[in-house]
Amino acid sequence: MMTNPNGPASRYAAAERFLREHDADWARLVQQVGPCLHDPKAAREPYEALVRAIAYQQLTAKAGDAMVERLKAMAGTPFPSPSEICALEPEALRACGFSGSKSATIQAIAAGALSGLVPTRAVADTMDDEVLIARLISIKGVGRWTVEMMLMYSLERIDVFPVDDFGVREGYRRLKSLPQQPAPKALKALSAAWSPHRTVAAWYLWRIPRDQGDRAAPRAAAPA
Repeated sequence: MMTNPNGPASRYAAAERFLREHDADWARLVQQVGPCLHDPKAAREPYEALVRAIAYQQLTAKAGDAMVERLKAMAGTPFPSPSEICALEPEALRACGFSGSKSATIQAIAAGALSGLVPTRAVADTMDDEVLIARLISIKGVGRWTVEMMLMYSLERIDVFPVDDFGVREGYRRLKSLPQQPAPKALKALSAAWSPHRTVAAWYLWRIPRDQGDRAAPRAAAPA
């Protein structure tokens, strides 16, 4: 896909320009993909964002969508509240398609929202990324990737780079024509050069396997 020079300016124009100027490989990728279409869902509370991130872990977007829609239909609301989730029997969540471990984690997130461990959006907006990550990974079953998806897709943080994500590592491997994916620790060090636009950098790296029709092990889908 080529950038339309006559189209509306991208909301991420500064990040696109920054990446294009980083080196020739990034310039080519941004040109091929076009404007960044990263679409965070800013209206969502951290609780809902975490539940959705758990739902989509290690699944295609289509499978994750189906499970979330069943959950919403069961509650009969736009999205079930923490108290509604806590009141469900584990078998009800299993009927939506969630594994036993995902069901337990979703209910732990709901309990955390009720206790205040999972902050409201207003509180989360005042908290540093790493402070939020450290707080929320204390919930059993919630890992760093889950919180990073919340930061990127709900809290609209612009400098998050999920180095444990398969698609990000595979995207960088292809960007640089490497024989194998970089280890997360190595990629974290490399990503420092793309700050403060690492969310947009991750978005572009996610496009590479997808655009090339890669059918190998899919990355964990980002929560819709």
